[in-house]
Amino acid sequence: MKTAFQLSLHFSLLLLVSCYGGDGYDPLQNALKIQRSRRSALNHANNEAHSAEHSTSPVYIGPQDGLKVDDKISSLPGQPAGTNFDQYSGYVTVDPNHGRALFYYLAESPVNSSTNPLVLWLNGGPGCSSFGNGAMMELGPFRVNADNTTLSHNKYAWNKFANVLFLESPAGVGFSYSNTSSDYTTDDVQTAKDSYTFLINWLERFPEYKTRDFYITGESYAGHYVPQLAQLVLQNNKITNQTVINLKGIAIGNPYVDYEAEKTGMFDYFWTHAIISDQIHEGIISNCNFTEGAPKTDACKDYQYQAYTALSNIFPYDIYTPLCSPFSNSTPSISGFDPCTDSYTQGYLNTPVVQQSLHAKPVQWTSCNDFILFNWKDMPFTVLPVIQDLMASGIRVWIYSGDTDGSVSVTTSRYAINKLQTSVKTQWYPWMYQGEVGGYVVGYENLTFVTVRGAGHFVPSYQPGRALAVFTSFLEGKLPTNH
Repeated sequence: MKTAFQLSLHFSLLLLVSCYGGDGYDPLQNALKIQRSRRSALNHANNEAHSAEHSTSPVYIGPQDGLKVDDKISSLPGQPAGTNFDQYSGYVTVDPNHGRALFYYLAESPVNSSTNPLVLWLNGGPGCSSFGNGAMMELGPFRVNADNTTLSHNKYAWNKFANVLFLESPAGVGFSYSNTSSDYTTDDVQTAKDSYTFLINWLERFPEYKTRDFYITGESYAGHYVPQLAQLVLQNNKITNQTVINLKGIAIGNPYVDYEAEKTGMFDYFWTHAIISDQIHEGIISNCNFTEGAPKTDACKDYQYQAYTALSNIFPYDIYTPLCSPFSNSTPSISGFDPCTDSYTQGYLNTPVVQQSLHAKPVQWTSCNDFILFNWKDMPFTVLPVIQDLMASGIRVWIYSGDTDGSVSVTTSRYAINKLQTSVKTQWYPWMYQGEVGGYVVGYENLTFVTVRGAGHFVPSYQPGRALAVFTSFLEGKLPTNH
């Protein structure tokens, strides 16, 4: 325990304190810049190599007896009256030799928890917290109030319809840790392996979920995590004698899945939303080639620099939201989301009594770990082949996009889907929520694409009601209603 604490404390000194929802902070674009600069020097693993490495990996299974009881949360500090569901949190060891353990938080359903499906949620980054961001700011049962010490109910929480499991992955993110510092330099392959090992062990701890319908969801760089983990689950369901995970589908929000689609879509979005000039846009079109292996040119870098300069201090994850200002009372965005929520969450999760109630090791909790981001070893140029495999497997595959996200835009998602070259089954139409257009939907062969009107990158934060409507439609396997 002492060693783990010392290493966790040591590692916390390496962190740059960054908030996923912080003004001007865009971990994904930072990661892509780093990867682009390294790309010529890296030997990138292709999809087949990832699959081969996955399929031969032994899975550690540790003793889980009694740990579920230890993980039950009696009450979170400041939680509101009327909390009527069970909560659990704690660590699952995924590598005992390295002392690597992943932190989770489970919010069970207040009604029908014994029959509702199990849904795993993953935030991206890479290096950002699924608990602090996903649970406390987006789709979890609580939101942190402006006093940093009390919680309020999220009436649009996803655990109303599913038992939702939030996983901090990889080690070094949020409360997850390793006693081996080299583990904090990691990549997509290791992250998928560890997440799968976590699931197998967690299901031993919570055996009542072994036969339950299971879904994997997430956003942003989880556009890599979710499909890769789903592919690994399906592979290992066939080739191991371990627990067969009853995977029914995946849903990824504003996902980064393809580099070329991401960069082209982002700059096209900037132009069509009056952020960059015709001249800058034309300069990018004429001088930039975002395909894999294409040479970088000084002209392309210059025009991209001009585009980011033009963006100025607009929050890239929601181009219409106000910034959090320390000099005035927080001003909700047009969607009603408080832009200072990330700072409230940071304050709450760094309170010792909160960490104790979560059974977490005492650390300096941060929304995102920039050490992990800056030292990410490798990321595939595209995961579209993985998504194609999942589409062919017969599981449910949904992509949803908030349409005010400038970083991983709705345009990016449409360009990526076009590359899949799948046929349309249900033509594009507006879906309705409370008498208004909630967004638009198109049903493809083995794929559904949904937009969420007025939502930024963190769809459940900005449009919680519409996000919940999309989520329930996904669980039911039905397209959102048009009336």
